[in-house]
Amino acid sequence: MSNPKPERRRGEALEAAILEAAWDALMESGYAALTMEAVARRAGTSRPVLYRRWPNVAELTVAAMRHHLAANPLEIPDTGNLRDDVIGLMRHIVERRTRMGSLISVELSGFFRETNSSPAKLKTQIVSREQHVMEILLSRAIARGEIEDRVIRPRVISLPVDLLRNEMMMTLEPASDQSIAEITDEIFLPLVGYRRGRE
Repeated sequence: MSNPKPERRRGEALEAAILEAAWDALMESGYAALTMEAVARRAGTSRPVLYRRWPNVAELTVAAMRHHLAANPLEIPDTGNLRDDVIGLMRHIVERRTRMGSLISVELSGFFRETNSSPAKLKTQIVSREQHVMEILLSRAIARGEIEDRVIRPRVISLPVDLLRNEMMMTLEPASDQSIAEITDEIFLPLVGYRRGRE
């Protein structure tokens, strides 16, 4: 009696395997060396399977980055005060994005030329939970009486992470704890009206 054939991956399982293979290939060789054939071989599937989902390498790259961020969601700090929550969030972003920042700024230069895109446009395509997490931190701070219950504009909410990301892209290095503290204490907290010493 012959052994049964291994079950073929379909749907979400197959797509996840392809996106993980594409991410691994990006990490190893960068965008310039990324091909549909290489990703298909790594994922154990065929090029037509990839082309049915993504018409080109650029769209596959965006999908792989979005999948990676979704599979590694941000932790939501809950220290009991806004300052420590924001600093905790920023440190986690540094840990998670150090490699991503290098990828975007250096290894994806060919992607930006090919698609006439930019890091800012790419950011909108791989939207993560950062803004949502910051909104949760601010809501908790309002409930604790650390900041007033008022409308805070989206640009202000995203500002600390935007500044953090910009620094890492410019230096190609992880942001220091000093930089995180300066962004938090000297820029973000004053903008949202943080009341020190209020728990």
